[in-house]
Amino acid sequence: MLSGPDPFPPVVTLLDSVNPYGSRRLTVEFDGTTTAAYLRDETTVIAATWIANHVRAPRTTDPDRINAGRAPVMPADRTRHPRGRPPLDPAVLQALWFEEGDGVALLERGTLLAVIPGWADSSRGMPGYSRDVIGQTPFAWSLDDAVDGLGPRVERAAAFWQWRDSPGGWTQFQSAALGHLTSRLGPGAHYWDGAPGKRPAIGISERPADADRPYTILSTIGMSAQRMPVVEQVVDDPSDYARIELAVATTLPSGVAALVFLWLAGYPWRSVTWFGPGHNIRWYDKPSTFPLGGGYEGVLLLEDPSGLAGPTAPDLSGFSVDGDPVRWLWVVPVTERSRQFAKEYGSAALVNRLGAQGRSWIVTPPS
Repeated sequence: MLSGPDPFPPVVTLLDSVNPYGSRRLTVEFDGTTTAAYLRDETTVIAATWIANHVRAPRTTDPDRINAGRAPVMPADRTRHPRGRPPLDPAVLQALWFEEGDGVALLERGTLLAVIPGWADSSRGMPGYSRDVIGQTPFAWSLDDAVDGLGPRVERAAAFWQWRDSPGGWTQFQSAALGHLTSRLGPGAHYWDGAPGKRPAIGISERPADADRPYTILSTIGMSAQRMPVVEQVVDDPSDYARIELAVATTLPSGVAALVFLWLAGYPWRSVTWFGPGHNIRWYDKPSTFPLGGGYEGVLLLEDPSGLAGPTAPDLSGFSVDGDPVRWLWVVPVTERSRQFAKEYGSAALVNRLGAQGRSWIVTPPS
């Protein structure tokens, strides 16, 4: 039996933009009747927002379009253009990603058309914000009603990328961060590029052992140049937790121990998550490939490792970026069994257990 003609015209992509970290994609799609924007990860639509009708608005939503996976035609009492508006010109559309990479603003001729923030989630009935919608609907919320909060976020994003892409932006940050480490730990030695050609840019600074410190400290340089994703969704004041660097104290060869940062440093932006004190992360490969050796299978991140054996950790506080304090988190390798223990009983309980076993926060070669 022959099927009938497709009742819906093909979809045309007006804009396709991937965030600078490669973890989110924005597409703006037009099918002749409506335009909508979609925020995607590698496999699924995370959030979406209706943008515009291009036909006269009906009184109610057409369920057939929704069931067919198409954006709805917004009802007449919910759109500022009940007669429809002309199709959008792809040449004047621009995606402006938030510095965290988890949210994005859509601009038309430089003015706000829509915003899909990091907390938008279609599965929880939280769409993005659209300039042309009135009130709150399942498919879009009014941008005008939220502009007091979202407007400054968009302005911050524009200022961030202008600074980050400026000729001296990275050099300025790098110099300040290295100077801070020198003031706390003394002169540096080796410096490695931990993410060649990628965003976020990551350096790795070595502060070698000396007469007063019989272990080397390796620190990332660059994680704190941009805020981490997700933080604003889980803590009341994201400025206190949004920026971090990682450090490891070790007697291993520096070039070997530094490899742990190639995996960890870009992780929050690559996986759209965040690192905070007490978090633990599982190594993605076999234990035999873990850079810090010892049969470990992950890491525990501690701002204060004093619950473990070893000398007092250096105080690395006092550095800030754009008014946000930067936290240095110490990398402590753990087994999968320990990691699961921390998930069940909390990181403080794991630190107590490891401390009772005489475990040091300084990473040493396996005995």
